[in-house]
Amino acid sequence: MDFAVGVLILVVGLIVSIALHEIGHLVPAKRFGVKVPQYMVGFGPTLWSRTVNGTEYGVKLLPLGGYVRLVGMFPPARAGARVRTRRDGRPTMVEEARAAALEEIGPGEEHRAFYRLSVPKKLVVMFGGPLMNLVISAVLLAVVAVGLGVGAYTTTLANVQQCVPEDPQATECAASDPAAPGAESGLQPGDQVLSWGGTPVETWEEVSAAIEGGGTGPTQVEVRRDGEVETLTVTPTLAERPVVDDDGQPRVDAAGDPVTEERPYVGIGPTFELVRQPVTEVPGMVWDLFVRTGEIVLTLPQRLVDVAQAAFGTGERDGSVVGLVGVGRFAGEIASLEGQGYGLAERTADMTSLLISLNMALFVFNLIPLLPLDGGHIAGALWEGTRRRFARWRSAPDPGPVDTAKLLPVTYGVVAVMLGMSLLLAYADIVRPVSLGG
Repeated sequence: MDFAVGVLILVVGLIVSIALHEIGHLVPAKRFGVKVPQYMVGFGPTLWSRTVNGTEYGVKLLPLGGYVRLVGMFPPARAGARVRTRRDGRPTMVEEARAAALEEIGPGEEHRAFYRLSVPKKLVVMFGGPLMNLVISAVLLAVVAVGLGVGAYTTTLANVQQCVPEDPQATECAASDPAAPGAESGLQPGDQVLSWGGTPVETWEEVSAAIEGGGTGPTQVEVRRDGEVETLTVTPTLAERPVVDDDGQPRVDAAGDPVTEERPYVGIGPTFELVRQPVTEVPGMVWDLFVRTGEIVLTLPQRLVDVAQAAFGTGERDGSVVGLVGVGRFAGEIASLEGQGYGLAERTADMTSLLISLNMALFVFNLIPLLPLDGGHIAGALWEGTRRRFARWRSAPDPGPVDTAKLLPVTYGVVAVMLGMSLLLAYADIVRPVSLGG
């Protein structure tokens, strides 16, 4: 039951995000006088609709997207231009698209066509949708970071190991293993480390750095235990420990074996808790999320190849790219997770983080300069403005709006690729699912 509730929460959040994305297009379009016959959330059969001020607002059966239908997206053919036809005399696909784009413009409404807008107004209309997703992502991130907190390792100890295992990969103590310095000094789970070697510490990274830089000599450590401050003497020992990369993953050598090195070792581990962040940290967090999402989108073709190899072969799936099925699985797992220290706040933060990532992905993906994505229309408007500027510089006639209808074959190709990508991810999410637990 909890799993289904989690999926339902995600679906509702996604529908709201889509609805707000389309509002980002709708509001400026109507403000600039463009005729907008339809605003729809979803695809397929209409479940509900109502017409207000000439616009039909509705919800459709399949919540897989949405659209705002703007009249006059494609300009008419230039005066005197040859109208192309098929061999049987029927209009070409491009000519049919032009006619469909203009057929709802009544007498005296020519000024309400989208193509008649100035370049800046076109950019505002088309950028409004992705911008709404960016705002949603940033606002939700601020709410989570400032109100609930971001998961981080703290200076409170979660565990104190009893021995120094000779095997760095060992999970249990052997009879011959010496006692661990932390346990030997009297450190206990629940102790909050206040200072290490006389240096105050506020994060686990600072504790780790103090251990690394302190060597193996006796070290004074201040901890808070049951409200009282105590001072203990810890003498780290040198031990072979795994080397990890910047993402915290163990490094391996050419043979695939873990890389280890001798480092000061105490045998303590931190708790993982939600730590509230100051609001000044939010812009940097939004930027970091944007950069990471952008890197994924830029490397999407290779990542999809890896997904295909995992789905149809024996390749590994890293989980950096999942489809709606996979995201739904994440939501269900979050709602179903149980355990000490994982309560309503942690569940809410994780569920909201899914929506934060989805909205950032919608923002970045929609900026790809290919039709039918918003980025394609933005690129067309920018090219239109560039042509007109060059024409003014050369005192040449206004070249008019860019004829994006000519790009329809490319548009259909992009749609086919996007559909194939969606099907591939859905299949991979089913046969080679990615779990939050790894």
